[in-house]
Amino acid sequence: MISKEDAGYLVDERRRRQRLFWRDLARRLGRPPVWTAAAALGAHPIPEREAEELRDALALDDDVVDALVRQPTRVPSHDVSQDPTIYRFHELVQVYGPALKSLIHDEFGDGIISAINCSITLDRMAHPDGDRVVVTIDGKFLPYAWVSAVREN
Repeated sequence: MISKEDAGYLVDERRRRQRLFWRDLARRLGRPPVWTAAAALGAHPIPEREAEELRDALALDDDVVDALVRQPTRVPSHDVSQDPTIYRFHELVQVYGPALKSLIHDEFGDGIISAINCSITLDRMAHPDGDRVVVTIDGKFLPYAWVSAVREN
């Protein structure tokens, strides 16, 4: 049995060798690029139909497809926080997290943005100082609510 992480490495390697972009595979699967990359790299289970489509697109073995459809454990098996790109996302949250939290509270009340019920897009925008990376996170607002598990009379 192959791990989801190893399956993700194989998918990424085949994709790169065939000179395919994640958006190409996403279009073929009928899914958003961020979801496609995250799922193929092991963060989500891939529905059987999409996994078979990846198998056909990348000439994957059945054990890789089996790994892709398996439910993941959503923690990295190694420390990715030191990667410069990933670290910058941590840095953004460290610097702007308190302000974003306060703004969410002002606009919506006491609650959080869902990382489970969300979509993320990544776009490129031309800029005179150099192209910009535009990341949009569209998450459901989840208000904090006290719900008692015991009936109160």
